[in-house]
Amino acid sequence: MGKEGGIMPLLSARDQDYLRKRFAEELVDPVTITLYTQRLAQLQLPGYECATCREANELYSELAQLSEKLKLEVVDFLQAQAEARTAGVTDIPTAVFSGKNAGTVRYVGLPAGYEFAVLIEDLADLSRGTTRLTPLSRETLAKLPAPAHIKVFVTPT
Repeated sequence: MGKEGGIMPLLSARDQDYLRKRFAEELVDPVTITLYTQRLAQLQLPGYECATCREANELYSELAQLSEKLKLEVVDFLQAQAEARTAGVTDIPTAVFSGKNAGTVRYVGLPAGYEFAVLIEDLADLSRGTTRLTPLSRETLAKLPAPAHIKVFVTPT
């Protein structure tokens, strides 16, 4: 059975049950997911095509429905370019996460495959306001002279 309009969910019922239980155990404080995307019904403008916006919209919507501690805000990138620039968003889809984190966590593109597991860990970390880094890693990172900007690139294979 699909959802309304015949669209099948990206997350299976089994995965939804697993994530619902995991979020109930691991999420402490609220996390806001601000998704910069494009309205799916709008006319496609050359140069602003978004290959994964539809799937990203669906994925984050499904995730937000699994816990009352997850809040999804969808922002139309073309309509809110100044806001997007302020948030450091230059590409879509981009999800910006706000929780108890000290820095900014962004996902550009669709977190699929192994990246989905990392996304789930990040949501828990953001909700708790801490990570599972070892004491040595924390000590090493504390010695950095300036904030670090870390980018992880993945290629679908």
